[in-house]
Amino acid sequence: MRLKGVELRRIRIPLVAPLRTSFGTQSLRDILLLRVVTTDAEGWGECVALQQPTYSSEYVDGAVDVLRRYLVPALARLDHLDAVAVAPALEPFRGHRMAKGALEMGVLDAELRVAGRSFARELGAVRDRVPCGVSVGIMDSVPELLDTVGGYLADGYVRIKLKIQHGWDIEPVRAVRERFGHDVLLQVDANTAYTRADARHLARLDPFDLLLIEQPLPEEDVLGHADLAKAVATPICLDESIVSAQAAADAIALGACSIVNIKPGRVGGYLEARRVHDVCVAHGVPVWCGGMLETGIGRAANVALAALPGFTLPGDTSASDRYYAADVTDPFLLDGGHLAVPTTPGIGVEPLPERLEEVTASTEWLPA
Repeated sequence: MRLKGVELRRIRIPLVAPLRTSFGTQSLRDILLLRVVTTDAEGWGECVALQQPTYSSEYVDGAVDVLRRYLVPALARLDHLDAVAVAPALEPFRGHRMAKGALEMGVLDAELRVAGRSFARELGAVRDRVPCGVSVGIMDSVPELLDTVGGYLADGYVRIKLKIQHGWDIEPVRAVRERFGHDVLLQVDANTAYTRADARHLARLDPFDLLLIEQPLPEEDVLGHADLAKAVATPICLDESIVSAQAAADAIALGACSIVNIKPGRVGGYLEARRVHDVCVAHGVPVWCGGMLETGIGRAANVALAALPGFTLPGDTSASDRYYAADVTDPFLLDGGHLAVPTTPGIGVEPLPERLEEVTASTEWLPA
């Protein structure tokens, strides 16, 4: 299999409601989709970089540039293209894991379509459905938060994640626990909003029986997380800090986390995501699948990943209507708090042509 070219497609989809986190508010998703065309098949990839470099150093325009100038030409030089060959071919180019992950995803999708294998089978899934949690952004008031959480619980979501920051942490968590009780699986996500000096403050979350505190400190501060883990009873989960299987192994060895959030785009693709999973399983560390407001294309692959045996906690693999009134694929629907794992070849879904055209802002063809 050789590369014939890659279509870069920018789409813009409004969210059903703004999502506010400690690093900003999103109302519209500017998403880069990749259609990878090979001599044998076509495959789809989704780049999870945000419009601005706020969650990480990557952003959509930067992903387009590095794909155009470096990554796609590197794959075009390969005489034999498959997903395993992608990472070594792109290794000379530092960083840009989200762009690399999107390209690898498209190649893997094409490869598996030819072979007649699904993402789930290829990655090693052991379940045909996965439990779903939902991420709840920072609100203007506690009553608004309680109404929103109540609605998601009524929809059937089995776990609630609250975004937190200074001034929106202890009281919102207390209010959710008082309203909905301690049987609700509840966790919080700081997106690096705190510092080492906040250890005593974060320890005030301990009485609320949270599943975890996700990424409270800056991504580079792995040692700070290790110190924090000794100061609080609530398990520490790392997100932004885990950029590879090696980073996961180091963080676990240092005692910086007892749970890991795996986001394929953040670690450079689904093959590396599986390696992160394997490292965590070997160390007895549970993992869950994070989300980046993906369309049905990225969501399909995430659901397949979340069906691996080490994913013992509900992830952010929410139904399509959590974020979008209309997805670019057939929607993923919540059924008893779970989503079904696609079983057809490749990622198991196809973009809906008319819907894709409705939301497309631009396309660019990069010939091999």
